[in-house]
Amino acid sequence: MSKKKKKSNKLLRFWKLLGPGLITGASDDDPSGIATYSQAGAAYGLSTLWTALITFPLMASIQEMCARIGLVTSQGLTGTIKTYYSKPVLYLMLLFSFPAIVMNIGADIAGMGAVGNLLFPTIEATYFSVVFTIILLVLIIYLPYQKIAATLKYLCIVLLVYLIVPFLYQQDLIAVLKATFIPTIEFNKNFISILVAILGTTISPYLFFWQATMEAEEMKHKKRIIMVNKIIIRDMKHDVDFGMLFSNLVMFFIILTTGTVLFNGGVHQIDTVEQAALALKPLAGDSAYILFAVGVIGTGLLAIPVLSGSLSYIITETFGWEKGLDKKFYEAKAFYIIIAISLILGLSLNYIGISPIKALIYSAILYGLTAPVLIAIILHISNNKKIMGEYVNGKISNTLGFSALVLMFVAAVILIYLQFA
Repeated sequence: MSKKKKKSNKLLRFWKLLGPGLITGASDDDPSGIATYSQAGAAYGLSTLWTALITFPLMASIQEMCARIGLVTSQGLTGTIKTYYSKPVLYLMLLFSFPAIVMNIGADIAGMGAVGNLLFPTIEATYFSVVFTIILLVLIIYLPYQKIAATLKYLCIVLLVYLIVPFLYQQDLIAVLKATFIPTIEFNKNFISILVAILGTTISPYLFFWQATMEAEEMKHKKRIIMVNKIIIRDMKHDVDFGMLFSNLVMFFIILTTGTVLFNGGVHQIDTVEQAALALKPLAGDSAYILFAVGVIGTGLLAIPVLSGSLSYIITETFGWEKGLDKKFYEAKAFYIIIAISLILGLSLNYIGISPIKALIYSAILYGLTAPVLIAIILHISNNKKIMGEYVNGKISNTLGFSALVLMFVAAVILIYLQFA
């Protein structure tokens, strides 16, 4: 066999290995996340590039724990919490998760619509938002699980456009390296706010639920029934690590793009993704502008099924209703109705006076409040031998997990303080 063919086979095997970890990581870079990273780059240049190095190991450790819980328990995070924890904890998670995820969906739909309008100015943004919502709803309901998973996986490729955009503009390599490896912190309200926003955007609670559930679903859909073993755990870790690395690379390159093109061009105030895309046009050319805009639509198509799906799994597991993307509509009506309601509510936010920016702020607050509690529960489950058996956390997982807990707790306290300061 030729070297070229061997290399091709290796890449194909690696691609087949990727699944829930890649999809989860890529869905984290949704239009609302892109807006946050664009705000950071436009306002502070390259000063927040270093956050990608901090968030990657913390994000990877928490998502790996969630994935391991899903594999070992064969159920989602909600089901595990329901089995081993008191109901008030479960209902509290549901109370905070529902509005946060719906508002996140609303912000993403609005962002996709606005960017669609930029690409085709003769069509109003609201029409694009409605069309995207209908397309997503139809695909989620009628496509079988395997096709949904494959579609989401290939949509991750869209994110590669953000790795191209910065190279369409001249970069100062020394400045980039310095900003990446030497942290810059400004002790003022606005800078601390953007750091907290980046943390809340990258380490989001809905990702915890989705990761665990998808691992359990993947095990169900194996061609033959196999028990969890060290090989499966190892493959899962590779998938999660790659997915989180990919997610943080995209975050890094979006901050790099906006931190060089927009910041150096004197554009320091960006509130929405369409503003970021539009501002790129005169400064970096049509190619950068179009790629950035197309990327927003692609990430929305990837992230919204993850957001609505995770919410539906949370609710149906809480109340013991039939669930699953592998089920047909008549087999799990409640599951799909919840997805439909979340999309319709998200779409309607713009019509009831809640702007995408307000929706982002509100969802960030709710995510910020629930993340530390959930991370603490995930750590407790991951270290419980009665639940996890031989697959409890190791020292590295616990070190990174507790670091994430402390950091997210501090971020939550700062977030609350900033809202009332």
